[in-house]
Amino acid sequence: MIGATLKLAIRALHRNLLRTLLTALGMIIGVAAVIASVSMGIGAKVQVESQIASLGQNVVMVLSGQVSRGGFNMGFGTAGTLTKEDFDAVRREVPGVKGASPEVRSFAQLAVGNQNANAQVIGVGGDYLEVRAWPCTSGGTFGESEVRSAAKVAIIGRTTAKTLFGDDVDPVGQIVRIKSAPFTIVGLLQAKGMNMMGQDQDDIVLVPYTSAMKRLTGATTFRSFLTQAESPDDLASVQTEISELLRQRHKMGPGRDDDFLVRTQQEIAEAATATSRVMTMIIGVVASVSLVVGGIGIMNIMLVSVTERTREIGVRLAVGARGWDVLFQFLTESIVLSLVGGLLGIALGATISQSVPKLFQVPTVIPAWSIIVAFGVSAATGIIFGFYPALKASRLDPIDALRYE
Repeated sequence: MIGATLKLAIRALHRNLLRTLLTALGMIIGVAAVIASVSMGIGAKVQVESQIASLGQNVVMVLSGQVSRGGFNMGFGTAGTLTKEDFDAVRREVPGVKGASPEVRSFAQLAVGNQNANAQVIGVGGDYLEVRAWPCTSGGTFGESEVRSAAKVAIIGRTTAKTLFGDDVDPVGQIVRIKSAPFTIVGLLQAKGMNMMGQDQDDIVLVPYTSAMKRLTGATTFRSFLTQAESPDDLASVQTEISELLRQRHKMGPGRDDDFLVRTQQEIAEAATATSRVMTMIIGVVASVSLVVGGIGIMNIMLVSVTERTREIGVRLAVGARGWDVLFQFLTESIVLSLVGGLLGIALGATISQSVPKLFQVPTVIPAWSIIVAFGVSAATGIIFGFYPALKASRLDPIDALRYE
């Protein structure tokens, strides 16, 4: 029964092949648009998450307060409200802290022989590479003894090393002048790529923060420092303990706003992915409108088909076919039409998703659930929009149908 009905449906659709393909086009475009938009949205989310992961493992970031200029707040991290004593207290008194390092950021002119470059120089502590989960491919890091003595040692990023030394020279052991001060390179960092702000993380030089404050910036306070919790379960407690400790040290009374900001890596990731998640939803909803348009096209063509085949329906009813048989036949045609459009749409959407990274350098990820949902939606569209024409066909009076010209 089902096999015979399916053959009749395919035969009827093949009879007007061009009209069938044009009708399925709306479904093809709708399904392809949904799959492509979802894959690009999830690809963007995965990219942001990988960039957040490059911060390190179980990181809690502490930013100093904010300053106002011309009535505008410049944001946290612009005022030097964190002191070395604050940093030492966090390392000493906060349970669950595995490692910590300040960040003293500046840009400086670098020189090696006749090669020059302008790069970001960050003063850090001995735990920095461990907190950031950032190994060296050559050489190693400096320790607390170099930090205490403000030693002139440096760890260089891959991009900066390539600019100053080229691809074939190992920079470890070489001398680089930073603002005319000679620093010995002790390590070459593994490449990390871009961060979530689009900045090259490898265009960098790390030096002891004491050296940066004494020889490069002249700063006496910190704008930020990083801490690493023992485990992901300790992130919330470490965040709370740091906040309470700093409020106590900064004598922040009840009701007063903090002059610092403490954020976990998870909070940063959630905030960074929220925008891509919302955009994916919006694009998905807009793309879904074309599915509705495709469904309306199916309903329209099925109504036309019922009108064209009125005599055929009358003959079937006259020789003993039941109304259910007619309804099932036309509903099958509608479902087949929508499923063909859905399958072609899935193929087109997958092709677009695979082409986007090559053409626009935008990552895409096609989740299995998007294909399953697209296929299910196309089947549901065929049932929903094909039911009324099928019902109309099943309720035709056989005598009136046979008289129809």
